[in-house]
Formats: sequence, C-alpha cells, structure tokens
Amino acid sequence: MKPGSIVHTIAVLLSSVTSLFSQSTATQVPAAKMKLSKKSSTGAGGVVRNDPIAYTKSDPPKQQIERFPWRRQIVTTVFWIGEKASGNNPIPNHASCWDKNWGKNYGGFDDPNPAHRRGMIPARFTPRQNPFYCALPYNDKASTGHRPEAPRVVPWFKERYQGPALSTCKGQWIAIRKGNKSVYAQWEDAGPFRTDHWQYVFGNDRPKPNLNKGAGLDVSPAVRDYLGLQETDVTDWKFVDFDEVPPGPWARFGDNNTFVINERKGVLAQASRPPASAIPR
Repeated sequence: MKPGSIVHTIAVLLSSVTSLFSQSTATQVPAAKMKLSKKSSTGAGGVVRNDPIAYTKSDPPKQQIERFPWRRQIVTTVFWIGEKASGNNPIPNHASCWDKNWGKNYGGFDDPNPAHRRGMIPARFTPRQNPFYCALPYNDKASTGHRPEAPRVVPWFKERYQGPALSTCKGQWIAIRKGNKSVYAQWEDAGPFRTDHWQYVFGNDRPKPNLNKGAGLDVSPAVRDYLGLQETDVTDWKFVDFDEVPPGPWARFGDNNTFVINERKGVLAQASRPPASAIPR
C-alpha cells in the first residue's frame, strides 16, 4: 500500500470514530433539564436552532381566603327571649334592638330550663321564629336611619339595604363551634352590654371587658343545648353566607328562618302554576 493511501485510511477511521462519539453524547442530554421548544428560531448565518426550555416546579396553590374569618376563644353566655332584667342583664329581653314585639312574635317565653323544653324548643308552644338565635354587640340602626359607619363596616350593607327603617344585620347567619361540633344561628339582637363595638364584630378587636367576663356572644337555649354549653363558656364563631349553612335543627322553625321562607316560596310558586291539564300542547 502506498504511503498516501495509509494516511487517507487513518483519516477516514478517525472521522467515523468522532461521528459516533458525537451521536452518543447528544443522546445523553437529560430530558428533565431540557425540552425543545415547539417553535424554532434562526441564528447567525441562517442556521435553524432549537431554544432549550428550563423545567421549573409550579407554585403550590394558594390557600383560599375566607370571606369571614373565625373569631376564636370568645366568652359566650346564654340569653333568652322573655328573660327578665337582672344584675348581669340590665335590660329585659321582651324586645330586641330590631323588634319591639320580639316575645310576642316569637310566640312566648323561651324557657331555658331543660325540664321545660322539648328537644331544642320550649315544651309549651312551637316558636314562630327560629329558636337558634344569637346576639352580637353591634346595632347598625340609629334613632333615625343607620349609624354613620354602617355602610362602611357591614360587609353586606349595600346588597341588603331596604330603607332607613330596617336593619341590614338582623337575620344574618353565623356559625358557632365548640370543639369539633358546630351549630348555626341567626343574629337577632345586639349585646351583650354594648351595641356599638363594630371593631370587634367586623374587625380584629377582642370583646371589651364587661360584667360577664368579657363576653362577646350571647346564644339562645337551643344553641346551648346543641353544643352542650355551660351558662358561661368559650366558643368560636364567624359569619356565614346562607349557602354555607347545612340542613339541621336550625332549619325547622320560624317565619324569619331563611330555610322556612325559601320552602314556603317554593310551595307558593308551585301552587300558582296552572294544572298540567290546562297547559296547551
């Protein structure tokens, strides 16, 4: 073999080895670190190139922000419709801040004595309003119209405003829990003791000191019995929209009860429909 042929043969062998090495290296790029883009871009000299895309972990989903936060560890006392004035209850509960005839409209004395109760209601009569009621120390009403801060601090004020004579807070549902058990009640009066503490009811303040160990929530005998509360206890509470309220004993009674109102509307709507035989086909 001629010397020139030997050199040529060696050059071809080296070229083949280099080509094989290059292909092997290209196939070893970790897929987890590079992904070819769907679009190619043109680099210098008109050479088409693929831009690498770095893989990054997606951000974890943000926790859902509750519209109404829990007010935790609130001293809770029991009150009832028809309660007489006493040392720690200077105002009788025959009327509420929003109903001058509260006792009459309820149907009578909501006797808290367990011996005089039948389940969650008084034994002597069926209440005409929801027996699951509560009081918080704020009244959005003034002597005329509403308190000046009410449109600003009551979250649902604008959507529920029905004129200067009506409260936007009356009937609002709240959730109350003790341990792992929860109950639902409607806000029907202002107290204990105060009617102006919006900084606590709608803000971040704690209840102010008072004769009942700084109580910030009054609950009815039905709420007491459902949660198994002492006359003075500690609970958590928060506002809830009606669509968050599950069915339960709080859904059964009362002309003011949203469950009852909606059920009656359904019956009335159905009664107003013409019979099927009268509908032309």
